[in-house]
Amino acid sequence: MKFAILFEDNPSADPDIRTKHMPAHLAFLETHRDRIEAAGPLPRFGAGSGGLWIVEAPDAAAAEALVHADPFWPTGLRKSVQVLAWKQVFAGGRRLI
Repeated sequence: MKFAILFEDNPSADPDIRTKHMPAHLAFLETHRDRIEAAGPLPRFGAGSGGLWIVEAPDAAAAEALVHADPFWPTGLRKSVQVLAWKQVFAGGRRLI
């Protein structure tokens, strides 16, 4: 099952958190490339405001477990997270249903 995971960053978090933990975060994404299909920031006005992952997982609990294992999670960077079930109906220029 696919999930869209939306992250909202904490605007009062130390601005150096992202830079300091980015190598570990990217290594985490690479380690879990079999489940995290895509990931990236959602910038607003040149500053980070959150992020988006597309995840393949058996259920929402497994998707959320990935979120909590990310090195960014315990740093205070994330203000909130939403784990949303997603049914992909279009990709690569064609319908999937």
